[in-house]
This record gives sequence, structure tokens and C-alpha cells, in this order.
Amino acid sequence: MKEQLYQLALLIVPVLFSLTIHELCHGYAAFKMGDPTAKAAGRLTLNPFKHISVIGLLALFLTRMIGWAKPIPVDIRFFKNPRKDMLWVALAGPASNVVLAVIFAVMFRLLSPYLGSETLLPVKEMLEYMVVINVGLAIFNLIPLPPLDGGRIIVSLLPERMAIAWSRIEPYGILILIVLLVSPVLAYIVIPLVKSIVNVLIA
Repeated sequence: MKEQLYQLALLIVPVLFSLTIHELCHGYAAFKMGDPTAKAAGRLTLNPFKHISVIGLLALFLTRMIGWAKPIPVDIRFFKNPRKDMLWVALAGPASNVVLAVIFAVMFRLLSPYLGSETLLPVKEMLEYMVVINVGLAIFNLIPLPPLDGGRIIVSLLPERMAIAWSRIEPYGILILIVLLVSPVLAYIVIPLVKSIVNVLIA
């Protein structure tokens, strides 16, 4: 129990920070494209409680690398070029996690020699979690399934008729995500991929 509480304490900051930046970047990208919906909804904020999805947060704590936040509200009617602009909005979240993963990987490499003591070990472990969680968020959210970012990217790139057909999956997206969480897809494809990229970044 003590070990579990310790791990939970180490995860709280990386999880909330990474999810918040992910969603904030979505909202800011939409705002820059002319859509004020996220701003009006109070989602252009660093307050993590504005962005949390209970199921997605639970998934992150359980897997320690894979999860999602509450989707940013977007109204494509404000976009000059809806398909192109939505592509950039969808990419903004995973891109932010890639940038964060690289930044914290560099910090991990630079600071690791100085974080070997028992007192500073939690800082080292938290930096590692920052890398793992951000790589996990980027990879998982790029799965081409609405309402994940990858699904929105695919919808933006497909021909219009195919895009409409693919977007119809979205109402069932959360159920499919839950199935994915307990299926071999994560264990044999996504998680090994995340671990491989993390090893490259911080090995």
C-alpha cells in the first residue's frame, strides 16, 4: 500500500500537467484558427480540473502511459478552411506531448548524474514519468479512431465521403477505447512501441 501511494504521488504532477498542456494546445490552435468556443468554455486554462476525463485519467493511472482528457469543444463553422484547420487543431495535442517528452528527456539525461541520492530519487523518477506519459499520450492519441486525435486527423485527410463515413464511429469511440484498454492491442503493440521510444530518449 505504501509503495502504491508513493507511485501515485509521483504520477499526479506528470499526468495532470501533460493532459492539461495537451488540451490547452488543442484549444489554443482552434482559437488561432478563429474558433472562440474553447475560450468561451473556459478551456484555455492551465487548470487541470477543466480538462480531466475520469475514464481517461483512470486509464493513465492504471497503465502509467496511456490515457486521454476531455475533448476540447471545437466549432468548425468558425474555420476558414474546416478540414485543413481541423487537421492542425488535432495535431496540436500530440505535438505538444512530443515536445514535452523531448524536453523532459533532455532534463533527465542532464540531471540524472546529480539525482542518485535517496532524497532526490523521486525527482529522477518523476522526470522519467514525464517522458513516459508524454510519449504514451502522443502515441495513443494518434490511433486513427474518433474521438482520438488520430481519428480527427484521418477524417481531415480522407476524401469527403470516406471522411463522413469514418466520423460516424465517434459516438462509439469511448466504448471502443475501453475495449482497447483490455485488449491485446495495447499489450502487444502500443505499450511496446511507447517503451521503445522512451528507451531511445532516456537510455
